[in-house]
Amino acid sequence: MRIGWIGTGVMGASMAGHLLDAGYELSVHNRTRARADALVERGARWADTPAAAAEGADLVGLMVGVPADVAAVALGPDGVIGGLAAGSTLVDFTTSDPALAVELSEAGTSRGVGVLDAPVSGGDVGARAGTLSIMVGGEAAVFERARPVLEVVGGTIVHQGAAGSGQHTKLVNQILIAGTMVGLCEALLYARGAGLDPTTVLESVGGGAAASWSLANLAPRIVADDLGPGFLVDHFVKDLGLALDHAARMGLQLPSLALANDLYVSLAAEGGGRNGTQALIIELARRSGFSWP
Repeated sequence: MRIGWIGTGVMGASMAGHLLDAGYELSVHNRTRARADALVERGARWADTPAAAAEGADLVGLMVGVPADVAAVALGPDGVIGGLAAGSTLVDFTTSDPALAVELSEAGTSRGVGVLDAPVSGGDVGARAGTLSIMVGGEAAVFERARPVLEVVGGTIVHQGAAGSGQHTKLVNQILIAGTMVGLCEALLYARGAGLDPTTVLESVGGGAAASWSLANLAPRIVADDLGPGFLVDHFVKDLGLALDHAARMGLQLPSLALANDLYVSLAAEGGGRNGTQALIIELARRSGFSWP
């Protein structure tokens, strides 16, 4: 199987690397070529455009930034769908708009190309380990065709239903994470205010009912003052906005989601957009009148 890959950022580079390690023939494209150089040195072929990456490919994976990037890469004049042959597959791993996922599916169907929306969760840690949770929307037959590739980069792989359902499931995931991150950062601020040692606090609460992936993986980064991205604040703001938009369409009021969105939008406006989501601690500390650390 020949694979094209678009997007070699924090997570995409690791995912593409696993495919190389699994023996797949890989063509790669990225907006900034230098970020794909390591993969090219390992044996991937550089493609000048998304369409060139798709040429001759059995499957193309996308891992880009925002819905506008997905639309441009998939549907643009040098886009992937125009470069794929009938019977091939496009898998969009980007967290994007469920409505766009439906549009991509319809565009692919018109050309005989199967399309899956397959956003992932697990951050840079899961991408490096190949243990991402992958939430998949699209036709069941296309899902089964792509499963061997999905199993290279993911550990939990679930077909959620028709086109767009993978993206809706990822927004559920982001709503859960948003509330958890607010609570996590507030708890660390409380621990600091009480004069506790945050390392020993985490040892206690991490083994009880408050345990979570974020507590295990991101709280230690906060304590170590490591605010580098496993997942960018800018991208999280995009995700929370999508969740709020679709919640409004459903007539839902989700106040904790709205609060998290307000906090993260403020953090981004203060220059924290390129940090990881754990940088929320900075915004909450600022609102309490002191800095972190």
